[in-house]
Amino acid sequence: MGVWASLQAARRNVLSILPWLAVKQPMVSGRTGIRWHMVMDPDAIRQMLLERLDDYPKSNTTKSLLRPAIGESLFIAEGAHWRWQRRAAAPVFSHRNVMNLAPVMTRAAESACDRIAAQRPKAVNLYSEMVRATFDVTSDVTFSGDSNIDSQNVHRAIDAYIAEAGKISLFDMLGLPNWVPRPGRLVSGSALRDMKKIADDSIQARREKGQGEIPDLLDLLLAGEDPETKRSMNIAELRDNLLTFIVAGHETTALALSWALYLCAFDQDVQDRARAEAHSVLNGSATGADVAKLPFIRAIIDETLRLYPPAGIVSRTAQAKDTLCGREILPGDTVMIPIYALHRHELLWDDPDAFKPERFLDAKPDRYAYLPFGDGPRICIGASFALQEAVIILATLLARFKFLPIEGKDPDPVMILTLRPEGGVWLNVEEVEAG
Repeated sequence: MGVWASLQAARRNVLSILPWLAVKQPMVSGRTGIRWHMVMDPDAIRQMLLERLDDYPKSNTTKSLLRPAIGESLFIAEGAHWRWQRRAAAPVFSHRNVMNLAPVMTRAAESACDRIAAQRPKAVNLYSEMVRATFDVTSDVTFSGDSNIDSQNVHRAIDAYIAEAGKISLFDMLGLPNWVPRPGRLVSGSALRDMKKIADDSIQARREKGQGEIPDLLDLLLAGEDPETKRSMNIAELRDNLLTFIVAGHETTALALSWALYLCAFDQDVQDRARAEAHSVLNGSATGADVAKLPFIRAIIDETLRLYPPAGIVSRTAQAKDTLCGREILPGDTVMIPIYALHRHELLWDDPDAFKPERFLDAKPDRYAYLPFGDGPRICIGASFALQEAVIILATLLARFKFLPIEGKDPDPVMILTLRPEGGVWLNVEEVEAG
């Protein structure tokens, strides 16, 4: 495709620009205004994400899309500025802190069950329900249910920004500098201002009030300090990282849960096995202590993240000459890891398009062939939080309900910033007896 056709396709669905060769060859290259490469070879990906990390920073396109919303936060920052923030934030997501927040996840799962039950016998949009459930978790673990915070306004502001700013600009594809205004992003300014003001106000109020009995994410960020430099985050840095956790922390998990329920609806054997596991372990709803005892339900989440990774493509801008898969990389080249294609690659996976959760029980895949959370030093800092939340909610839902497909209502995977089910995930729902 030429530049214009590529732009039009990418604005509708970034997945549409992936060539069919991306699931058959280790690397595909081309030019669309700028030179680009798609890398699906685990050794080459290891080189990018681990061995030569600083030579492959986040792409200029990624930064120009997200910097207006989340500034120089952990997701965007590079080099020393990223390292000190990562060290300061790491304790926030320690195993102990994540386990302390598990009751919030259980409550959100129970509330989702109540809402779903109230809609029966009508079909239920599980995508909408999972977005609500995971936002409830994120809001509660961030603001401790503070009644002064209008969490729904935060949610609306985030959605409005992503809807407008997430669409790839022609200027980005042509490699124009960031100071050239992007029309699609100008219209999202008011949503952005609302979002930042709510975050700033909540940080200031918490500083004055002090932390609660069990520290939430905001408390832990406020207390965070880089052990090497003793540096703490100022209000702007706290706000940018808080917004990063809110944006990344709720939608990605909601997507994993929505796609998991869709897949389970189409494979009743998998769903029955998962339900039997849940009934054998749970005493009502799932808790943090139950997660380690639910390996098959965890495998469903892992397999869902393989087939429908929330971040379907990540991109980097090369800073130095390099060689990947025997091909020359030049400074300024865009180097993409199309995770959606990597996870379905014919050279890396047995029966790659099939839904087989058991593959994650049998053997672990090559570390750089499976990247739902990235890898290397920049692996997602909230991965353990997201996985615990997903297992707790999915196990609780499957223990109580049977999910059935609706003919003609299959969602299309459409990627703008994340891989969303276009039209929602509509399923029929039946209540089941506890095991």
